[in-house]
Amino acid sequence: MNEKRMIIKYGHLIDPADNLDGVYNIFVCDGKIKAVTKEEMLEGFEEAEIVDATGLCVFPGLIDLHVHFREPGFEYKETIETGAKAAAAGGFTTVCMMPNTKPVIDTPEKVRAAVLKAAKVTKINVLPIGAVTMGQMGKELADIEGMKAAGACAVSEDGKSVMDSALMRRAMEIAKEADIAIFDHCEDANLVKGGVMNEGKRSAELNLPGIANRVEEIIEERDILLAELTGARLHLCHCTTAGSTVLLSEAKKKYDNITGETCPHYIALTEEDIPCDFGNFKMNPPLRTENDRLALKNAITDGSMDVISTDHAPHSKEEKEQSFLKAPFGIVGLETSFAVCYTELVKNGDMTINDLIVRMSAKPAEILKRKAGALKEGYPADITIADLNEEYEIDPSTFKSKGVNTPFTGKKVFGRIKYTFAGGCKVYDQKAD
Repeated sequence: MNEKRMIIKYGHLIDPADNLDGVYNIFVCDGKIKAVTKEEMLEGFEEAEIVDATGLCVFPGLIDLHVHFREPGFEYKETIETGAKAAAAGGFTTVCMMPNTKPVIDTPEKVRAAVLKAAKVTKINVLPIGAVTMGQMGKELADIEGMKAAGACAVSEDGKSVMDSALMRRAMEIAKEADIAIFDHCEDANLVKGGVMNEGKRSAELNLPGIANRVEEIIEERDILLAELTGARLHLCHCTTAGSTVLLSEAKKKYDNITGETCPHYIALTEEDIPCDFGNFKMNPPLRTENDRLALKNAITDGSMDVISTDHAPHSKEEKEQSFLKAPFGIVGLETSFAVCYTELVKNGDMTINDLIVRMSAKPAEILKRKAGALKEGYPADITIADLNEEYEIDPSTFKSKGVNTPFTGKKVFGRIKYTFAGGCKVYDQKAD
């Protein structure tokens, strides 16, 4: 018998899909879950590898619908390999890679190349997202059906919006027929006008051009209406405003094809946390106000906001140590996401660990229509193990990512990732780190 066997023993298992919350043993055979049970041993597992999870929390591997791995074209910022290592260190077993690389991932051939490269360098699931338009230029639709057949998990123009409403409608019609979701970056290009941070009190204090909430909300409302018209599955990326939560909540009352995400930094930080004109706090969309932060927190808590994603966007240290006007948009997030969210949402009593796992694993799997986000018999053994009681300080010098551009340097958090398994393979071990 050559099947690889493993038992994860005595961990406190949280699996919202099966309403499990207690101490269980997980039996893994050849990369898949054989059983989740309180039994000490199953026949045939006498020689299995043992992982002692006593005192630790065990849950389905985290899934991130929104990352930037920069390859091809910007490998000095990140590669698929380094991004995957960062994901594993953060407890993620599946990530969806945005197409704004160089060249843009806008053809079936480029999707296949990304799939093949990921298979060579990592055991985690790196799923490419195809562009909506060729070169993300907003002029000609990419081959949406062909990219799905090649392995794209979604299509997106992330980094910008498709400003031509008729073209976006046609993209949705094709995506509907292909049964592939559109991951929607909502930003009215005609309203941005060089903005680099939230338009408000802090931008005035720093004398920097601002980005108003309506820049985001106008495109959200347009695309919600187009999704109603076409029936396409629409996922609103990195929502940041109180108005966004209202639009999403109202849309979800009427339609079952619209979902949305926000990110840990929008839950934990506001424009008031920007200490000075420092590029590590520059992101798009920007940090908003306390009113917006509380609205997002409430939406995640009550479930009207479906998902927490990272929008992991690495840049070189030299690029991000510039002023807001010169630094590129984006921060890293894979290695801080779970701990920041656990600390801000669960430790503070706003939601349960069960609900957090829904937002970071079960619901993303549902949106992807992927057999993941649960610890069921026959499912891939994508498993994360964390010490929820361990407090530590975020230190970018320990990151696996090439990017260290985080606004959370020095933040004390709870929820240290201890092990990550993808398809039964150990892809991260904090003790060996």
